Amino acid sequence: MTTPDQIACPCGTAKPYTACCGRWHAGPLALQAPTAQDLMRSRYSAFVLDQLTYLLDTWHPTTRPASLEPNPPGLKWLGLTIKQARDSDADHATVEFVARSRLAGRASRMHETSRFLREDGRWYYLDGDLR
Repeated sequence: MTTPDQIACPCGTAKPYTACCGRWHAGPLALQAPTAQDLMRSRYSAFVLDQLTYLLDTWHPTTRPASLEPNPPGLKWLGLTIKQARDSDADHATVEFVARSRLAGRASRMHETSRFLREDGRWYYLDGDLR
């Protein structure tokens, strides 16, 4: 039987889920990703795992949608590539990434430069520009 410590994190770091994004999703460190890149990775993992509450909780209230839809049946997430991560200052950062998926045999690629904001010591996804 596979335990959570043996499951590779969906974000692609090759670390176990519980030692990577899982610690930001639940437990004493929930919602405490220390960098914008860590938050980006944890949000990708949350998309893969359909953790919609986490996604909403890490989306800045000024740009957050009222709700999110779960993944459509049959959607397969194929991987995340971080192209670049930059801190503009202590409370603003950008992360450029590519997330790949497949649905009904059709591949999809989302390339975005996301903006992140830190408030009261906590990082939030603000918005992003698709490429």
